[in-house]
Amino acid sequence: MNGADTAWIIVATALVLFMTLPGLALFYGGLVRARNVLSVFMHCFSIACLMSILWLVAGYSIAFGPGESGVWGGLGKAFLNGVDADSLAGTLPEILFFAFQMTFAIITPALIVGAYVERVGFGFVLTFSALWMLLCYAPVVHWIWGGGMLADGGILGEIGVRDFAGGIVVHETAGLAALIIAVILGPRRNRTTPPHNPGYVMVGAAMLWVGWFGFNGGSQLAADGGAAMAMTVTHLSAATASLTWALWERIRFGKASMVGLVTGTIAGLASITPASGFVGPVQALIIGAVAGVLCQEAVNVIRNKLNIDDTLDVFAVHGVGGIFGTIMIAAFGLGTWTAQLGGLMIVGVFTAVVTIVLVKVVALLTPLRVDAETETNGLDLSVHGERAYDMSS
Repeated sequence: MNGADTAWIIVATALVLFMTLPGLALFYGGLVRARNVLSVFMHCFSIACLMSILWLVAGYSIAFGPGESGVWGGLGKAFLNGVDADSLAGTLPEILFFAFQMTFAIITPALIVGAYVERVGFGFVLTFSALWMLLCYAPVVHWIWGGGMLADGGILGEIGVRDFAGGIVVHETAGLAALIIAVILGPRRNRTTPPHNPGYVMVGAAMLWVGWFGFNGGSQLAADGGAAMAMTVTHLSAATASLTWALWERIRFGKASMVGLVTGTIAGLASITPASGFVGPVQALIIGAVAGVLCQEAVNVIRNKLNIDDTLDVFAVHGVGGIFGTIMIAAFGLGTWTAQLGGLMIVGVFTAVVTIVLVKVVALLTPLRVDAETETNGLDLSVHGERAYDMSS
């Protein structure tokens, strides 16, 4: 065990959890209407709790178990079987590696929340998220990261697919699942209401930005120059994408909005994620500069051209950003085109099939969408019996 590596990954684990709670919850919560903000908080918090338990029960074993096929890690490490405080994963205590990866398993299904807010059934959220993490996310982790420190390589890792911190594993899978659910669920009855609290959006985005240092820098799994470079390029991409999003918004609409500025931040962060362990500062500037425009145009296409109500633009920002960053690894000559595009296609098809099947199955068990009255009155009071704001005071 290396003490410095261990100390850094302890910090990185806390930072990545901070991304979901409260970062993502505030970012998403500010973007919805006042009568639905608590439902968003409820979704993010409940998913964090449920994924933590399921990661212990089976998720970690499926993702990082010693499966020999390169496809499935098996259940040999279910309930952390054989893992104690003295077990090692490289230079880290394996229990710490478990905890760090658990925070990724939390935020990935939580990202999908943005696609279906304001109209989805709470039972569906929990049931779908649980099955999707175990049957979609965890196997993809094994395919790309499963070799790592613990087992033989996963099938995609062995053919050279490079994804440093989750462009494919996290952002492509969550983005595609979000888009598919949005299509199946259908649009909200009123799509024109603006974000109820842009201040929440900015604070949440700032928390995500800080937490992303643990997300990308921690994926080095060591306290070294590689971690420092990953953090630096992450910051530069986020800063650049924020400005190019705002500039492009000013060119198109005559004004640059605060919500747009910080959405550009998230686009830059998602786009640098797969490449953060491989690129340098100048390459990060290029990725961020393109991401701010590319993801904004993706929002326009999905919302206005395809008329899909991916409510908080999960696919346009996270999906497109993660895919773009993965492709840029090959564009910069840091990976092969065959591996990068092949990995994207294989994971994309797998994610689509699993997501569609799970949505259909889970919808048979619990309502996919709330009724019209509940949607009109808001999910906070109708579903959870609480209001975010006391309107009488």
